[in-house]
Amino acid sequence: MNGDNYTPETLIEAVRYFADLDTCHRYMLGVKWPDGKIVCPKCGGENIGNIASRRMLQCKAKGCRKQFSAKVGTIFEDSPLPLSSWFVAVWSIANAKNGVSSCELARALGVTQKTAWFMLHRVRLAMRTGTFQKMTGTTEADETYIGGLAKNMHKSRRERVIKGTGGAGKSIVQGLLERHAGKKSSRVKAKVIPNVKRETVQGEVRANVEPGAEVFTDALVGYTGLNDEYVHEAIDHAESYVNGRVHTNGLENFWSLLKRMIHGTYIRPSPEHLERYLDEETTRFNEREGTDGDRFAATMKRVLGRRVTFAELTGKPATA
Repeated sequence: MNGDNYTPETLIEAVRYFADLDTCHRYMLGVKWPDGKIVCPKCGGENIGNIASRRMLQCKAKGCRKQFSAKVGTIFEDSPLPLSSWFVAVWSIANAKNGVSSCELARALGVTQKTAWFMLHRVRLAMRTGTFQKMTGTTEADETYIGGLAKNMHKSRRERVIKGTGGAGKSIVQGLLERHAGKKSSRVKAKVIPNVKRETVQGEVRANVEPGAEVFTDALVGYTGLNDEYVHEAIDHAESYVNGRVHTNGLENFWSLLKRMIHGTYIRPSPEHLERYLDEETTRFNEREGTDGDRFAATMKRVLGRRVTFAELTGKPATA
C-alpha cells in the first residue's frame, strides 16, 4: 500500500494521470503517510488492511476495526467528490497566476458554484504557509487598501460605507518583503491589520524581521522609531519613489499582482475572507521559482491537519 510519489509537470498531464481513481488513492497515501506506515486515526494501530474495491482502509486491531480513507485528517475529509476533481482544483488554484473563480472551476468540474467556492476556500487553507524564519538583510514594509471603489457603489451604499477619504471603508493590508540576495528569491508576507497606528505597523515589523536588518518604508508616521532596532530609512512618495536602494518597489509589484487577482478574478471578496486570498497570492509569489508540479506537490503536503467546514465559512450548514 505504498503511496505514489510521481507528480505530473503540466495540467494536461495531471488531468490524464489523475483521471484514474486508483492512481489518486495511491498518491494520497503517499501524501498522508510518506513513510509508508499507515496509522489508524481512531486507535493508532499500524495493522491496517486494504479494501481495494472501495479504495478504503481498515484497522485490523481487535476492538477497533475502523474503516477510513486517505482523505481523513485533510481538507478533503467528508467530501463526496472524488480525489480526481479535488486534484484538478488544487492544481488550478496553485498555478493560476490571477487565481481561478468559483464559476470557472464549477464549469470545469461539473459542480455547483457553491460547491466550487467551498472547494477553493479549502485549498486556500492548505496554501497557508504558516510561520517562517524572520526576515533578514533588506526588508521593505508598506500598506495598501483593499475594497470596492466608491464610484462603483450605489449611492445609498456609498453614503453608508464611505465616511471619509482615501481608504475609508476598505480593509488595510500590511506587507513585508525580504529582498532577494544571491540565489535567494525575494519573499513576502501580508496580513490584514486593523489600523496604521504605530503599535500596529511596528509590531508586525518587530515580530517578523530580525533586529539589525535594513528596513525601508514609505513616510508613514507610524514607522517612526524603528531606528532603535533596525537600520530604518523612509522614502516620501510625495517627492520621489526611489532614492538609491531606498524604495518599496518590490512590494508595489506584489500589490499590483494582488489587486489584479482580486479585481480581475474575484471582483469583490468578503472582508472576512480576505486573509485567505492573501494566503493564496503570497504562496504563489513565494513559490514562483518552482514548476507547476512543484507548486502542486507543495500544496498537497499542506492539506494535512487542516479543515474548515461550510458552516465555519458562512455560518450556514452545507446543502450542496
